[in-house]
Amino acid sequence: MPMTIYQASIPVFIRMLENLSLILDKAVVHAEAKKIDPSVFIEARLAPDMYPLNRQIQIATDVVKACAARLAGIEIPSYEDTEITFPELQTRIAKTIAFLQSVSAEQINGSETRTVTLKLHDKATEFLGQNYLFNFVFPNFYFHMTVAYTILRHNGLEIGKMDFVGNY
Repeated sequence: MPMTIYQASIPVFIRMLENLSLILDKAVVHAEAKKIDPSVFIEARLAPDMYPLNRQIQIATDVVKACAARLAGIEIPSYEDTEITFPELQTRIAKTIAFLQSVSAEQINGSETRTVTLKLHDKATEFLGQNYLFNFVFPNFYFHMTVAYTILRHNGLEIGKMDFVGNY
């Protein structure tokens, strides 16, 4: 049986967000052990013109909740982007996972050819559902997830590739 668009998206998003949650748990433990103010990590960025850790996580969660909603043809949940602590970021991740879990395979499957219209830089861009998932959502999601991981790794958190990809 061929893979469905649901199988290619929702379980993948959930798994990666769960991995990110575990990484944030390690960051809290690390900050406590080293007596580092957690805001040092949350405000850290890789370059002056890049977003800090909290914004990377906000964007990663925004990308996947919007994807699920657009492919399902339902309203996109709105989050305020006010998270400035690890517990607040964990709540956002948990809220996103709960939303993703609420979207059924029946709502998503068949959306491969559904037109998805995004307003990007004050211009409407249209995708077919499958192209939206594979050529817009995945690259954006993995970019922000990777940057979040890298910010923490760069700042001394002892994590590795298996923390990012998780156990099989």
